Amino acid sequence: MEAVIEIQNVTKQIKGRKIIDQISFNVNRGEVFGFLGPNGAGKTTTIRMIVGLIGITEGDIKIAGHSIRTDFEKAVSHVGAIVENPEMYKFMSGYDNLLHFARMSANVSKEKIDEVVELVGLTDRIKDKVKTYSLGMRQRLGLAQCLLHDPDVLILDEPTNGLDPAGIREIRDHIRMLARERNMAVIVSSHLLSEMEMMCDRIGIIQQGMLVDVQLVHDFINGAEKVYQFELIEKEKAKELLKHSHPQLSVEITSEGVAVAMTREEIPAIVKIFVSEDISLYGIEEVTKSLEERFLEITKEKEGVAHV
Repeated sequence: MEAVIEIQNVTKQIKGRKIIDQISFNVNRGEVFGFLGPNGAGKTTTIRMIVGLIGITEGDIKIAGHSIRTDFEKAVSHVGAIVENPEMYKFMSGYDNLLHFARMSANVSKEKIDEVVELVGLTDRIKDKVKTYSLGMRQRLGLAQCLLHDPDVLILDEPTNGLDPAGIREIRDHIRMLARERNMAVIVSSHLLSEMEMMCDRIGIIQQGMLVDVQLVHDFINGAEKVYQFELIEKEKAKELLKHSHPQLSVEITSEGVAVAMTREEIPAIVKIFVSEDISLYGIEEVTKSLEERFLEITKEKEGVAHV
């Protein structure tokens, strides 16, 4: 895997306060990297440093081997980015907007403009004024703008913000396609955890300016202890039995029965207890934790450590 973005021990201080504290991670070609964190954790600050909108106090950021600090123009020439919202001239057509932005980059032909317009699915409406576009269409036009100069890196801060479910799916599909077919490195910052779960290959969690975890999405969700749901009617009795027989296990009452955090090997012993106490068991199901549940678990754990 080729790392296109390298964040190397980056710190950002403002008025003596550390906003970002020694974070390091890489983003590879062909992957979508999800950047998660509570509001105020430092996501947008990190993105602004990557694209050169604010300076770095310590450390370095390299894009395609070029340092943001010492070789800024070459570094940012490899980046296409939308930080917060794409800004367009609403009184102009989508095509004229792209023509205007194309003049800021070298060697962007009209054929290239037509190519990116088709890529983001705006061919039928590109000659219409931007003020007639839906929010989803403006996001797609913003994507087209980012792609005009064939960047190696795409950075999107809250790309699905304010979109309806159809628009969210559209943008998600475009992002996945760009990573796979164009072999781009994509960083996506979002608070929609379910979307990040479907969109990203890896997830990085930032909290209080520190990077607390980076994992593959699959490993991140499945890395915790498994939870099994036992479908039964006598919920309180089942919970009390397990409280006494297996006090180390976490047991919660659910709408279907009881959910127990445990290993697969412990299931037969639990079933024997229920059978011996005449509790009718109708089914056993492994419950997969969502990205949201894992995110909340990890951030709560780290908060607890920070306050000790």
